[in-house]
Amino acid sequence: MNSRLSTIKTIIILAWPIVAEQLMMTTVQYIDTAMVGSLGTQATAAVGATGSISFMLFSIMNGLGVAFLSHIARACGAGDRVRARALASQAFIMVLTAGTLLTIIPLALSSRIPVWVRADEAIRDLTRIYFIIVTAPILARAATIILSASLRAAGDTRTPMKVGIIVNLTNVTMNFLLIYPTRQLTLLGFTFTMPGAGLGVIGAAAASAFAFVVGGTLITIVFWRHPMLSPKGLKIRPDMTILVPCLKTALPNILQRFGVSMGFVAFGTMVNSLGQASTAANTIANTVEQLFYIPAFGMQTASSTLIGNAYGARDGKLMKQYASLFMPIQVAIMFTAGLLLFIAAPFLMSLFSRSPEVIAMGSTVLRMVAVSEPFYGFSVITEGFMFGVGKTKPPFVYNIIGMWGVRITSTYVCTQILGLGLIAVWGCMIAHNMVIFCIYAVIYTRQLWNPLRHKTAVKA
Repeated sequence: MNSRLSTIKTIIILAWPIVAEQLMMTTVQYIDTAMVGSLGTQATAAVGATGSISFMLFSIMNGLGVAFLSHIARACGAGDRVRARALASQAFIMVLTAGTLLTIIPLALSSRIPVWVRADEAIRDLTRIYFIIVTAPILARAATIILSASLRAAGDTRTPMKVGIIVNLTNVTMNFLLIYPTRQLTLLGFTFTMPGAGLGVIGAAAASAFAFVVGGTLITIVFWRHPMLSPKGLKIRPDMTILVPCLKTALPNILQRFGVSMGFVAFGTMVNSLGQASTAANTIANTVEQLFYIPAFGMQTASSTLIGNAYGARDGKLMKQYASLFMPIQVAIMFTAGLLLFIAAPFLMSLFSRSPEVIAMGSTVLRMVAVSEPFYGFSVITEGFMFGVGKTKPPFVYNIIGMWGVRITSTYVCTQILGLGLIAVWGCMIAHNMVIFCIYAVIYTRQLWNPLRHKTAVKA
């Protein structure tokens, strides 16, 4: 009993800063969306039109982060500080390489992207400018994502949380100053002049870009000073004996995220073809939904780290213990999240839009997806177990089949052939999630994720 309580305490200590960080990020995104939403449906649509492209870029960096988290966590679990530091130096190289490439390529294509995602002609110029501004600091964003994953693998989840808080507070402050014009405000009975640039959507983009730079700079400084991971004193050059295994782990995850992200591009394009109201409702509903996914992904990162540590120590018994505790916690949390989302959907939509049409559509689809939250959480945590032991190929296959074989195909039929709207589109998304759940249910119950499932504790 004491062992179980100790393990639960370890899970909570590792997971809560991750959940808190992501909660802060999503809260700021809520504020961001609300500020832009106050400018009108056209502004919301302009910001949301290229969201799937931005998601794709961030997903590639997240894929690299997962790979380095897996390998560094195993090195730390095995007590191999030399390898952990060497892995961290290669993570820094990937920040520079991936960050540079993911800046140059999208910027070179920025004039075509609004056309490819079928943004309404009335907002294409604004969409293009917004995309250019938020894409320019991708190098800093790469540092935030990949180096934060490395720190979490070493058990440091609080530092990324603190940096995330600073980044998000910076974003909100800059939004407040850049989006709105100079105006009179009244606070606690006092009226004063609040300066503002009045840049609207462009101001929102500039605020996000500035916040990305702040985050990338801070996390790099912390990483460089970290007692276990700092590459200070090492030669910053590719070491293929270390980098190749990491890239082998990363590649399926990158392909998974890239394939899924391309699916989101196709998905978003079909939603955009339904008109500005559907685009705005979809953008806001996705933003609202993210708040209720936070516990799932926070627990996934914690599970990957702890499972990776136990696998590095070759302790099969501890791996099973972690899995038996993570799963019920995850499902209970996601059931609660789904219930809250179902109840609060209309209120949450009304925070970001004044359009009755947008609120009605968004509320309906959010209540639909709320029912599937526990099933989605189950899939996410099982995937986290697989990431922790370096099994990234099977999730790639499952997610590509789910996205392209189920979601995109059925969405195309519903929107382009049958002429159905946003509600049918989200129905297709839920069907995708349920197919993935069925696959992961088999993986979990048979312990196919666990390379040491037939062992208890084996000393390395």
